[in-house]
Amino acid sequence: MSDSNTVVEIIDAIDAYLSHLGLADDKRRRLRARVLDAEPADRRAALDLLHNELESAHVEPELEADDRKLMGRLHDSYPKLRHERETRPPTAGALRSAAMPPLNRWPMSPADIDRRPWRLLPWMGRSNHGLSKSVPSRLKSVVRWRQTLLALMVAFPAAGAAAYMATVLPHRGATVLETFILAAAFMLFAWILVGFWTALSGFFVLWRGDRYLVCSDPPSGPPPRKPPVDGDARTAIVMPIYEEDVTRTFAGLRAIYESVQATGRLEEFDFFVLSDSVKPDTVIAEENAWAESCRTLDAFGRLFYRRRRARVKRKSGNLADFCRRWGGHYRYMIVLDADSIMAGNTLTALVDRMQANPGAGLIQTPPTAVNRDSVLARVQQFATRVYGRMFAAGLHFWHLDNAHYWGHNAIIRIEPFMAHCALPRLPGSGALSGDILSHDFVEAALMRRAGWGVFIAYDLPGSYEEVPPTLLDELGRDRRWCQGNIQHIRLLFSDNLAPAHRALFANGVMAYTSAAIWFVFLLLSSIEAVMEALRTPDYFPVAGALFPAWPVWQPIWALSLFVATLVVLFLPKILGVVMIIAKGKQREFGGVGNLVASTLIEIVLTSLLAPIRMLAHTRFVFTTLSGKQVKWNSQQRADAQVPWSRALRFHIWGMLLALGWGAVLLWYTPGFAPWLAPILVPLIIAPAITVLTSRADLGIWLRRHDLQLIPEERHAPAELARVVELEAGAPAEAGFAEAVVDPVINALHIGMQGHDRSLTAAITEYRQLLSERALDNGPDALDADEQRRLLADPQRMRWLHTEVWAQAPSAWRAWLAERPAAASTQDSPRAV
Repeated sequence: MSDSNTVVEIIDAIDAYLSHLGLADDKRRRLRARVLDAEPADRRAALDLLHNELESAHVEPELEADDRKLMGRLHDSYPKLRHERETRPPTAGALRSAAMPPLNRWPMSPADIDRRPWRLLPWMGRSNHGLSKSVPSRLKSVVRWRQTLLALMVAFPAAGAAAYMATVLPHRGATVLETFILAAAFMLFAWILVGFWTALSGFFVLWRGDRYLVCSDPPSGPPPRKPPVDGDARTAIVMPIYEEDVTRTFAGLRAIYESVQATGRLEEFDFFVLSDSVKPDTVIAEENAWAESCRTLDAFGRLFYRRRRARVKRKSGNLADFCRRWGGHYRYMIVLDADSIMAGNTLTALVDRMQANPGAGLIQTPPTAVNRDSVLARVQQFATRVYGRMFAAGLHFWHLDNAHYWGHNAIIRIEPFMAHCALPRLPGSGALSGDILSHDFVEAALMRRAGWGVFIAYDLPGSYEEVPPTLLDELGRDRRWCQGNIQHIRLLFSDNLAPAHRALFANGVMAYTSAAIWFVFLLLSSIEAVMEALRTPDYFPVAGALFPAWPVWQPIWALSLFVATLVVLFLPKILGVVMIIAKGKQREFGGVGNLVASTLIEIVLTSLLAPIRMLAHTRFVFTTLSGKQVKWNSQQRADAQVPWSRALRFHIWGMLLALGWGAVLLWYTPGFAPWLAPILVPLIIAPAITVLTSRADLGIWLRRHDLQLIPEERHAPAELARVVELEAGAPAEAGFAEAVVDPVINALHIGMQGHDRSLTAAITEYRQLLSERALDNGPDALDADEQRRLLADPQRMRWLHTEVWAQAPSAWRAWLAERPAAASTQDSPRAV
């Protein structure tokens, strides 16, 4: 050692480096002493000595030299990782092999979906492309009878309402304009009647039960407890993610893991995090969170993580990639979203129901919305809790084994899913072509087409999700869903689909086009009113008539039609409240008074939001049909208040439209303006509605006064409470800078990349220049894309880590400071 300053600098560097490694106190002191006794000449020499000591302390001759160096840094932070690596050969690098199970590849070819409606015409030569007819279940006759009944109960009242409306119109539907008005009215009445009968049937199902419920108990009673599921019937719990809040995602996954463990059936399940994230900080945070979760849960070999390098077909492609690689290991997979939370008892119940129903291909649970505090989210949480299960039971009643799949919180039989449910790209150009975006409905239809039942287990509790916290976030999600649902127009005439799933495709299309139909209906009605105000009445429309035809206006007819519409819209909500009170569960919602008040708040707010959603959805429909593609970005899930400026920018054109529309009506036909006031006023004050409903403090105030209260808030299930606890106690997320500096995070990331890659000279030179710029100027000198390129290069990340510690440039000194030493046991959490 040359001088005292160098000695001090070397000692500080060694202490800082060792402080990141999570070593026991005695081992830390021994390593420090050995390095200093060798009298290194500078920081680089000290770092080399330290790496050699770490490598020699854990000799694993079967590993390559680079892997031994990485494992030397990782061993003390993740001691159980070595045991997991020893169970399989390091075919893709030691750590990458430990993060994923051995491959068990199965083929998964895209399904053949006929997109041409003219093939339904007999003279065009319908082609089945080798498809067998859909194999019906024992429920075929029941489903056909129920769905025929539903069609009649929708069609006849809708036609009657449209005919009754014709009596209200000035010309009794005799003009072209009024014909279009009546056609739009018929479709709207039919749309709301579907929801009405679904809710009404769900009310009676929840009240009396349904013998066709998919369950695990035979009619004679519950079966004896089964032994653990055999190796051929194991279940994978898969969570595809893309640029999510890493802390929240892994908190939810840990809560689910612990809940399954508490059931005593953990050996039946494996867990997979399937990432499509691309932002450098997110990637590092995910890798670190995975490793920390495995260490904390002792889950190496059961909790796996993979990040795809190519985001093909988004979520559906991610799931298909999992099935092709590892589907052969499992009989079932349970699909989760990043915000999903499911109780262990619910997960095991799903497996038991699949085992007891060998003809079931998919069982969907109805998730309850939870964990948000904004006014909008709280209102939606209340609505899903009071009315949601009733609608789910109604969907079960009408569809039985032809039910919905919502893409998450559901169990799927993997073998038929792989054989029949891979999705093709839709040929052509424009928004209705390309990848199938709303893949869940299509996968359910293909599963049923292959003869496997798709059910809704409406009776299963313990299934939760989170909703967008603000109206703008909700509409951003709806913009993506709109394009996906409208794509179903191309799939309505696919070969051999069950009639129920054709209806579900049409229902998905109507979910957004109904807004455009409503908008057109209101616009045409306004035009009719203005034209009647401007037109000179013709009292003798028939030549030679002896008596005039006086125009007659019957306000009571219009009012009665309006009241009937309100009954259809709001009776299901009243029935939901009645159900709760009749079953004595009102205390869980704050008592009868607060339950009724909360329902009234929900009805008022929903009524205010309906015109705003209508206008937004109308715009989405027309932009989609015009061919404009939408970007599927990550979702905002945490509460965040919308600024007034953002709300005003988003709603300004709707406000101007409503003001102009209202002014025209008031000028030409003031008697008609009050009928449209419930539509136009919310559009005018839309920014205020958006901002106020995004406020979490108002939502918390409602909760404190037992308004918009749900049972999961009064008595929080263990899984939900655990998520909150884990989020509150989580350390700061690691990012790109930590991946360069922290010895453990750097080794973890490099190891997760697998073997070093052979690169062209030009790419190698470019990435080396990036590394040198980062070394000289710090992590902020690179943009996100440049950081991503470095992260994908194990050689450059290894070099940059070494040089930062060896040279200690000023741009990195803030990250090189010594961290608090870890506790003196290996099982203690490592400082991150």
